Amino acid sequence: MIHQDRRTFLKSTAVLAALAVWPAGCATTATSRTPASTAPRPKKPGTIRGAFFYPPAADVLAGKAEDGWAREQWFTWPGNQFAPEEQQAKFLDRLRELSAGLDLKLALDERPLYTDAAIRAFIDEVEATRPDALLLFNFWNSFSPKLRPILERYPGPVIVYHPVGANHQLPPELFRTAPRVQYIHSIENWAALERGLRAVHARTRMAQSRLLRVSGQAQEESSATEPLFGTAIHTVPADQFNRLFDEVPLTAEVEQMARSVRRGARRVSDLSEAAFRDAARAHVAVGRLMERHEADAITIECLFLKHRKPCLSFAWNNGNLIPCGCENHLDPTLTLLLGAGLFGRGGFQHNPEFDTEDNLYFASHCTCTTRLHGPRGRETPYDLRPFFHQLPMTLALDVQWPAGEPATLVKYQSGKRILDAWRGEIVSSPACPPTGGCATRVLVRLEGVADVCSVYSGPHPILYCGDFAWHAQAFAQLYELDLRTNA
Repeated sequence: MIHQDRRTFLKSTAVLAALAVWPAGCATTATSRTPASTAPRPKKPGTIRGAFFYPPAADVLAGKAEDGWAREQWFTWPGNQFAPEEQQAKFLDRLRELSAGLDLKLALDERPLYTDAAIRAFIDEVEATRPDALLLFNFWNSFSPKLRPILERYPGPVIVYHPVGANHQLPPELFRTAPRVQYIHSIENWAALERGLRAVHARTRMAQSRLLRVSGQAQEESSATEPLFGTAIHTVPADQFNRLFDEVPLTAEVEQMARSVRRGARRVSDLSEAAFRDAARAHVAVGRLMERHEADAITIECLFLKHRKPCLSFAWNNGNLIPCGCENHLDPTLTLLLGAGLFGRGGFQHNPEFDTEDNLYFASHCTCTTRLHGPRGRETPYDLRPFFHQLPMTLALDVQWPAGEPATLVKYQSGKRILDAWRGEIVSSPACPPTGGCATRVLVRLEGVADVCSVYSGPHPILYCGDFAWHAQAFAQLYELDLRTNA
């Protein structure tokens, strides 16, 4: 059995340090998390148990293949030139590459399963060990029915990879319609396989994550659990954040942090020096509060924090896959946490608007990350301007989304088991004026959507730069969510 424990990079978790966005001289101020210790709490990698299904050539020639063709020593599809042993070796190599950046442990049998007795033993072992998911490679047409008892007895997500040519006539309905099964019937479709692996990675990380809610209405701390993902949710009064902010001194490091924000901008308008310092102090306070509560993600009731608003901190953190949600809103923060693991990208929580004449989607808010292409991707140009809606004039980013690139509109609705994933293309980042809204504004044309208003799912969906609708589809299939999509 091959065991792989891939936790070297953790590039797709919600706990990468925000330090990377600041110059080295002020990194220690941003948060006490360091690259050597980015996880607030230890987490176990997700375990995927798997096997390959095909008979050795010697058994086929000896009439021992345990299928209807045994008497004829017949190599059913994919035929005797498919070389399944070589294909297995290739798939194992690619699996090592695909899982290298994911927090997963793969446990795949080295020898293929091809007898009913071996499959029964596999099922018994799966029931005893309860892995997070199964990964089954069916390389033999007549063996498809042998997988039925596995799917019937295992209650969790199953990825079934069935190469084209390893089936005869229509693909089995069992695979195509079974719940919790991602059925990949294709030719060396590594992208589809990676989507399944990332879905398991994201789900197991969310089950071990803690989301911190900061509420101006809460008088004391409380805890709950999100019902689908099992994410721990801890609520604290907003006074905790306010006190931490007020305790942050204006050190040389904080001043340097504030200057670094200004240096990266194309232009700055209507912002005082105090706005830059307060943005840096808020970033320090966010990091310290998350560390105090060992949180992987945070959402703050932020609109009425006055000069303490953490818009800039949330933008930087989301770009580094530390999910931060506005306005103490649970669903978008859970969506950001899901996207960090499933897409490896930070998203843009926003309020939606609609250009009904040109059938365009309009997203606008104050916490857009400049790392639209991931923590290691190129930074998107941005301006600095005030938060639009109230005094004092706190700092926010006006991020210029890249026209012509794909985008995906995503929202998870907790308690409803609904996941939205609408693919489209970025049109522009229109200026204000003539548009209104907030600091960052982006227009998107959604693919094949006749009435753009039909995608509305309430306030604060998440917009991602990139085409991730198929990732969301794989996740929804494996974990039985109702998917609203145009993919």
